[in-house]
Amino acid sequence: MQYGYKKNLDLPFLEAVEKTKKELMNEGFGVLTEINLKATLKNKLGVDYPECIIFGACNPQFAYSSLLAENGISLFLPCNVVVQEEEGQVSVSTILPRILAKVIGNRRLSKISKIVEGKLKKVVDSVS
Repeated sequence: MQYGYKKNLDLPFLEAVEKTKKELMNEGFGVLTEINLKATLKNKLGVDYPECIIFGACNPQFAYSSLLAENGISLFLPCNVVVQEEEGQVSVSTILPRILAKVIGNRRLSKISKIVEGKLKKVVDSVS
């Protein structure tokens, strides 16, 4: 089952990070969290890991609508958008909210998740 949407980029890592943040804002998302996975793993475990930033992105209106449709959806908020480097290739990816909604089986949530997924895919597609 495909649970994410990903695009490889011809950009340096830091530029991809900045462009991803900008595109999230363009689609009405705020960045609630920004986790530097490389730095965290180095600090906590002393291990090396490739560049990877995880954005916890939230569109307040859609988050609120989702909570009204399914209170337990807060377990899955915010939506993750990831910029990472794998073997020299930089990519941006996002979770597919529609997959989570399908598992939950709530029709109202399913409708909202399709809209949010479209916006997140637009973010990924716009980073270039």
